[in-house]
Order: sequence, then structure tokens, then C-alpha cells
Amino acid sequence: MSIPNRIALTMPNLDGIPETFQYAKWAEDEGFDDLWFADTPGVDSLTTASAVAMLTERVRIGTAIIPVFTRTPAVLAATAQVLHDVSKGRFILGLGSSSQFMMENMNGVTFEKPLTRVKETVEIVRHVLAGGKTDFAGETLRSKGYSQPGSDVPGVPPIYIAGLRAKMLEMAAEVGDGVIINLFPRDALPKLLEHVRIGAERAGKTLEDIEIVCRHQCAVTDDVDAARDKLRSHFAPYYATPVYNKFLRWAGQEAAADAIAEGWAARDRAKTTGALHDELLDSITHVGSREKVQDDIRDLANAGVNTHIIACVVPEAYEATAEAFSAANFKF
Repeated sequence: MSIPNRIALTMPNLDGIPETFQYAKWAEDEGFDDLWFADTPGVDSLTTASAVAMLTERVRIGTAIIPVFTRTPAVLAATAQVLHDVSKGRFILGLGSSSQFMMENMNGVTFEKPLTRVKETVEIVRHVLAGGKTDFAGETLRSKGYSQPGSDVPGVPPIYIAGLRAKMLEMAAEVGDGVIINLFPRDALPKLLEHVRIGAERAGKTLEDIEIVCRHQCAVTDDVDAARDKLRSHFAPYYATPVYNKFLRWAGQEAAADAIAEGWAARDRAKTTGALHDELLDSITHVGSREKVQDDIRDLANAGVNTHIIACVVPEAYEATAEAFSAANFKF
């Protein structure tokens, strides 16, 4: 059975928490399938997701993603259980490693063995959610004697895993219930999906068994140049971090990766942002008329992405971008 295409909105709303609650209710009324929470500075995605779960009735609610370095597996299992209960089984726990900058600089925790840390976290959390008591000693984590009460809500929350390059993508497909991808040049998608296929087959699954979730950076606007400049300024620093710089290189953009790293090291903002030239930026993001952005998402659906999280970091285009993907305005 093939996995259906789904349209989602990214959370939280750029304007604040009250606006996020209004936005969530609007999205459900307008026919969106899912709401996915990003790990945003100043907003705790898990507590906000819990509130949104109580304000909605139908949409799936997911996290894309929660970094495994900032919460222990026991805390993640307890939180996931609460979200499963208050959402009446609509919650998906999306986990990932994040990056050195966010973990070491912003959170003050050591960013080591990210693949192993993600895998061991998933193992512990899944064991606890299934009703087990921990007795785990791994390379990066240990837990003994932790368990939690069961739930009256049937089932357990699925765990999706974010991946960028080969090993993490393969592990995500092998171990996870779904795979989350992000910020890739469009011509690299077949390479990403090939590694998802490899990981899936290790676990006796096929690529078609794996839900592929992607947050798409979109801007429906007539002012394409201004939107590109905003997106360039926002995402060039992502690609300056070691994790994303290596990903950009792995995705076939060696020259851009070098220029961004050199510009960042020299504190040369123009060189850093300029490396995300229009052609490259347009292959990563989706900017322009409603019809153009909608067609981009349809193309990605045809290429193998199942769940499409619509995001917009351009304030002037925020409303038009969301409205473009309401059920009344968009069909696959």
C-alpha cells in the first residue's frame, strides 16, 4: 500500500504563541493534514505541541525535530506518552542530532557520536513506550530501572528520524518509523532516497514502506529578489556549520560549500551569503507565484517525498504561502 501525500504547516507561527494557537486551528479548518513543530529558539516545541493537540481534533502533530542531546531518553519517552495521550494518538516524535552550533554553542552540551546517540535514544524511548523497563548501557547512553505507566489511548507514538548524509539516512530508515529530510538541492533527492532504500532493506522494508517527510522553505510572492535575499541571509549560516557544510558538499555543491566555509571563517558576510547564488538557492527553496511554488511541491511529491511541511521565513509572504496550500487552493 502506497503512502499518501500529505500537506502540513510548520509550527510555531512567527508572530508568537497566541498566534500559533490561532494558526493551528485555522490550518485544521482549512484542510491541512499535519502540523510539525520545529525546534525554535525561545519556543519549547513539545509543550507548545501539547497545547495545540488539545486545541485540534484531526491533524497529525509531529516534531521535526527534537535534538537528542538536549533531553534524556526517559524525559523524551515521558513527554511522547503525554503527547500521545492528549492528541488521542495523533502525535509523531521526530528526533535528530541537530548541529554543533546549536548543541555546543547554544546549549553547552558536547556534540559527539551523533549517529550513535540518535540510534540509542530511539532504542531506549521505543522500549519504554512499549511498556518496558530500561536496562541499557550503550556507547553514549545508559539507563536502568526506568519505566512509566501505560495509556488508555491505543498504540504508541511512532518515531521518525532526521538524516542528511548516507549513514544517518540509512540508520533512520532502518531504525525509524519514518525519515525526515531538509534543505537539499533538488538534484540530490535521488541520492538521499537511495540511502533511505538501503537502510530500509536492512530491516526487511522497502523504500515505499518509509514515509518521507520534508520541510519545504517556500515564499509565495511577487518580489522574488527580496524573498531570495531573506532566504539567503537566513540559511547561509546553516550551511556554515560543519554538519550542513558537509551535507552541501556531499550533495554535489563542493564550490558553494567551500565558499561558505571560507566566508564564515573570514567573517565576510557577503562571501558567505553570495555562495548561495540564485540557481542554487532556487534548487533548495521555492519562491515565486502561487502556481510556481505549488508546482515545485507537486514535483517533489512525484519524486518521492510523501509529507510536505510548508514553511516560510519571509514575513511578507507568510500569509500568502500558507493560503496557497489550503485544501481549497491546492491538490496533488
